Amino acid sequence: MFDTKHYSCFFIRGVLLTAIVLFSGCASVPETRPTANYSPMVSYALSLQGVPYHYGKSSPEEGFDCSGFVKHVYERQGISLPRTVQGMAQSLTQVPKNDLHSGDLVFFNTNGKPFSHVGIYVSNDEFVHAPSQRTGKVLVSSLKNRYWGERFSCARRP
Repeated sequence: MFDTKHYSCFFIRGVLLTAIVLFSGCASVPETRPTANYSPMVSYALSLQGVPYHYGKSSPEEGFDCSGFVKHVYERQGISLPRTVQGMAQSLTQVPKNDLHSGDLVFFNTNGKPFSHVGIYVSNDEFVHAPSQRTGKVLVSSLKNRYWGERFSCARRP
């Protein structure tokens, strides 16, 4: 005959052990992009990942469109930029794609205009931006991505 008292004790220990094993996997540190090696401006831009996309807006509270995001990030560092993608492209010095530095602006032709989207270059062919209502938030993308690679127009340095 088995003893229900001992069975309950083993059952509870088994449940606790299972819970510990399961939850220890969840306690692992999520993969994050180290920001210590970036300028404060790029680190701040990366910290805004996940902020909602909102056309015509330029604040973390209301959301961002692409140029509002770039303008906000640079203003936070004391650098004033024009509000529109076109204005940014026209007022900044062009740099070759093979000479991109962290913090440079990357411009794209997403709607038939050479300067219809802008993002901030991070490093290793990645840039942070507020892409569209469809994606819905600030995120990091790659210049190696076919979509962005085919639409790349130029880079400018503030």
